[in-house]
Amino acid sequence: MQLRKTLLVGLVASVLLAGCSSEQDTVTMSPLPKVENQFKPRVVWDKSVGGGVGRYYSHLSPVWQGSTVYAADRNGVVKAFDIDSGKELWATDLSEKAGLLSSRLPALLSGGVTVSGDRLYVGTEKAKVIALDATTGKVEWDSTVAGEALSRPVVSDGFVLIHTGNGMLQALNEGDGSIAWSVNMDTPPLSVRGESAPAVAYGAAVVGGDNGRVSAVLLSQGQLIWQQRISQVTGATEIDRLNDVDMTPVISNNVIYAIAYNGNLVAMDMRSGQIIWKRDLGSVNDMVVTDDNIFIVDQDDRILSLRKSDGVTLWAQSDLLHRNLTAPEMYNGYLVVGDSEGYLHWLNLADGKFVAQHKVDGSGLLSRPVVASDKLMVQAKDGTVYLYTR
Repeated sequence: MQLRKTLLVGLVASVLLAGCSSEQDTVTMSPLPKVENQFKPRVVWDKSVGGGVGRYYSHLSPVWQGSTVYAADRNGVVKAFDIDSGKELWATDLSEKAGLLSSRLPALLSGGVTVSGDRLYVGTEKAKVIALDATTGKVEWDSTVAGEALSRPVVSDGFVLIHTGNGMLQALNEGDGSIAWSVNMDTPPLSVRGESAPAVAYGAAVVGGDNGRVSAVLLSQGQLIWQQRISQVTGATEIDRLNDVDMTPVISNNVIYAIAYNGNLVAMDMRSGQIIWKRDLGSVNDMVVTDDNIFIVDQDDRILSLRKSDGVTLWAQSDLLHRNLTAPEMYNGYLVVGDSEGYLHWLNLADGKFVAQHKVDGSGLLSRPVVASDKLMVQAKDGTVYLYTR
C-alpha cells in the first residue's frame, strides 16, 4: 500500500517539469503576475502550530467553530485559538514516546481536521482516526482503520466517515470509534496521493475513487447504491493514465458536481448517477459551486469560471500556470487561491481579473484557504496559521 501511494501530485509536477521527451515538453512555472492592488488584506493575527507539513504533500488546514480556530501539524501538535485574539486555548501532542528516550515518533497527521459538536477529528498516515474533546484537547478515542487516513473526516448521521489510502470507505461510530461498516472502492496499482472526502446528502455518502468512478453509498448500512465512471483510462504513460477523483464532490439541488485528474468535469443526477453534462477538464482540487457558477483550478493551474447549468466556460485566468495553486475559496465577493511560493491571489468573480496579490509566507501554501465567519484563514507549509480580514 505504501509503495502504491508514493506518487504525489508534487511528483507528477516534478516529472512534468523534467520534461517527457524534449525541451519543448518542459513545463515551467509562470512568473508572478504584476497586480495593481485595489486593497490590502489586514493580518488579524498569526500563530505557529508545530512544524507544519514541511515537504510532504498534506492538506492539513485550520477549521473553526463558534469562537475557536483549530489547527494541527503533521508531527501531531493540535492547537485551539480564540478567533478574535489568537490566544492559545489548549495544545495537545499526539506524537508517541519512543521507548525510554525523550524523543517522540511523529503522529503523521494527514487528512485534515474536522470539528463537529463537542469533538475534533483527525486522521493519520498510521491508519488511525483520533477524536479529541474540542474544549480541552483531551483524546476521547482513537480507532485503527483499513489504511492511511488520507481524507478529511466527515461527520454525519452518527458516523465519522473516512476514505483510506487503499480505497476503503469506512464509517466509524461517532461515540466510540468502532467500525460500523466498510466499502471497498477499488484502487489501481498507481494513483495520485490523496483520497476524496465524501459529500453527504439525503442519507447517502457520495465519494470519488482512484478508479475514476464516483460512488453513492447508503449511510445507514454501507450499501453501494450506484457507481458512475467519469474518467476513462487513456494515454501512453502511467502518468497520462492516472484518473483519480480525489476532490470532494459537491451536491447542489439534487445534482452532483465532480472532476477527475486527466478526466472530466461532470454534473450527475443525485438519484441515479446518470451524467447530465460533462466537460473535458481535469483536476485534483476541490471546487467552489454557487447558485450559477462553478469555479475550479485545473491540473495546469488555470482558474476557470463555468456556467453551472451546462459547464460552458465564462472566463479563464491563465497567468498562474504551474504555480501549484491551492483549491479556490470564495471570500468577501472574490475568488482567492494560494500558490507554492506563498502568495495569495484575489480575483474578480465576474471576469477573473486580479484585484489583489500579497505574500503570506515564504514556506509556501498548499492547503485551501478557509472562510471563518467574516475572516479568512490560511495555513502555510511551515505550520503558521494566518487570520485575515478585508
